[in-house]
Amino acid sequence: MGRAEAAAMIPGLALLWAAVLGGAAPSTPRLRLSFQELRARHGLRTFRLERTCCYEALLLDEERGRLFVGAENLVASLSLDNISKRAKKLAWPAPVEWREECNWAGKDIGTECMNFVKLLHAYNRTHLLACGTGAFHPTCAFVEVGHRLEEPVLRLDPQRLEDGKGKSPYDPRHRAASVLVGEELYSGVAADLMGRDFTIFRSLGQRPSLRTEPHDSRWLNEPKFIKVFWIPESENPDDDKIYFFFRESAVEATPALGRLSVSRVGQICRNDVGGQRSLVNKWTTFLKARLVCSLPGTEGDTNFDQLQDVFLLSSRDRWTPLLYAVFSTSSSIFQGSAVCVYSMNDVRRAFLGPFAHKEGPMHQWVSYQGRVPYPRPGMCPSKTFGTFSSTKDFPDDVIQFARNHPLMYNSVLPMGGRPLFLQVGAGYTFTQIAVDRVAAADGHYDVLFIGTDAGTVLKVISVPKGSGPNAEGLLLEELHVFEDSATVTSMQISSKRHQLYVASRSGVAQIPLHRCAAHGRACAECCLARDPYCAWDGAACTRFQPSVKRRFRRQDVRNGDPSMLCSGDSSHPALLERKVFGVEGGSAFLECEPRSLQARVEWTFQRAGESTHTQAPDTLTKSERSPALAQPIEVPDPPVTFR
Repeated sequence: MGRAEAAAMIPGLALLWAAVLGGAAPSTPRLRLSFQELRARHGLRTFRLERTCCYEALLLDEERGRLFVGAENLVASLSLDNISKRAKKLAWPAPVEWREECNWAGKDIGTECMNFVKLLHAYNRTHLLACGTGAFHPTCAFVEVGHRLEEPVLRLDPQRLEDGKGKSPYDPRHRAASVLVGEELYSGVAADLMGRDFTIFRSLGQRPSLRTEPHDSRWLNEPKFIKVFWIPESENPDDDKIYFFFRESAVEATPALGRLSVSRVGQICRNDVGGQRSLVNKWTTFLKARLVCSLPGTEGDTNFDQLQDVFLLSSRDRWTPLLYAVFSTSSSIFQGSAVCVYSMNDVRRAFLGPFAHKEGPMHQWVSYQGRVPYPRPGMCPSKTFGTFSSTKDFPDDVIQFARNHPLMYNSVLPMGGRPLFLQVGAGYTFTQIAVDRVAAADGHYDVLFIGTDAGTVLKVISVPKGSGPNAEGLLLEELHVFEDSATVTSMQISSKRHQLYVASRSGVAQIPLHRCAAHGRACAECCLARDPYCAWDGAACTRFQPSVKRRFRRQDVRNGDPSMLCSGDSSHPALLERKVFGVEGGSAFLECEPRSLQARVEWTFQRAGESTHTQAPDTLTKSERSPALAQPIEVPDPPVTFR
């Protein structure tokens, strides 16, 4: 337990948090663009249908150039180049008898007793696997999408319908989290009508289905599943593991703290086939650890405890990707969101650490100090780490220990020990994240696209901080991609096409990853933007292409300091300056809004005769400065009258 939970019981500290965090000003983006501006000048495209909602499932298919969308009673196939054109739609409603049965059970016929498509996976070269709620009768189907790119196909195979139990939720309000590996589907889902039997389930394929131990709070305690990933462990496929990210009520919380929500990462071995005498058709390699995203403080840590989404960013080493996760708070004292970054090595280290142990109902959870049986619970049966060829060969003491000790004692901490980026008191909550790794003139940068519950997408760049491995997030843009401010429910990035696809309850939006021309018409403005997608080419702020060498290309993502890069550009100095001349009795309107929301405007006044070089009328000079070059300054109210 962190100190933050205990401190939450003390009113004085609660007030302190409210003052320190609640009063913190949220980060200001360099650009804030409305829905109308994005649609008119920056390539925003949308897709929505009348009387259709809940566009939750997105599947990006770069090879076919299609974006597959799952929604209410519908699967759609959209063009990646323009989602507003060449759309193909496949109606997939629930049968009438299922809808009537759903209505008889007390559900709303108009809002709940529909087939809400929750899951889309590429099954093979010609078909998708789609699963939906089926009016509280989960169902799956194989959708033919064909080979030909010129004439996209979208057909439901009526002969290949599957029971969706354990694959899709019953309730449209519940999220679905799954990954398809080969022909096997690994799902985190509520497997019953009442939404009480939560399970991690393996289905399809040739092997027997497996699940977690039912109704055992030590394994899963009212979880909300977020994401599932297949991550190889070594060259040996027998070491491959599936990682589940979810949040749940903490079984290790002390009674004094009451109900406590925590975020988790869980693991299972892909080659797990269950036990021989115990845990038959159950996972024998399931372990879970706490995922911490907190802000250290002198009075205790401030925890962002509500995991909302996770993005896996592949690296050159496919065994050690980075995990970008967004969190919110469950606190009633302050509202905030954060992004934390985790390394897979730290995740694996937690699973190799001590197990959490509780001997009796009145004992606290402690690190298990007894003998751990061999092979160590959680290890996959493979030649890499032992001689066991199957989990059915594991000794009984290994199976029994695994059943009683699924929780690890050590938590997984974020890189740098704190959030990469956070917003407190911003009026919105982070809901989704997608990350693009971009090559710039001075290195590679991770660009984060963060969806919110206000219909906006934040564009944040991770830049090095100091000489160590730490980094900080800088907010570049705030984009209002949905006119009705609907919550962002899913996002996909096409690095090939430089496009971002965003889904919400009301529709789907497509927006380019960069808007270089919006950063201004000067070298300094382009450099101050610190956008790795953009660079000054000597004439304009344009897309940066690492493969193209240009003599005048200028970009400084790390520091955002144009004083050196733009010093030779006499027509566009580093400090944007404009002079206004006035005469006695006249007036002039002073521009006080800078192009960048992060810049400051300063007006200086010079009376006639004060200059030693020339006699001139009274002069007002405007300078626009970045925080990197100047401290915040006061801005006068227009207009000004010369006297």
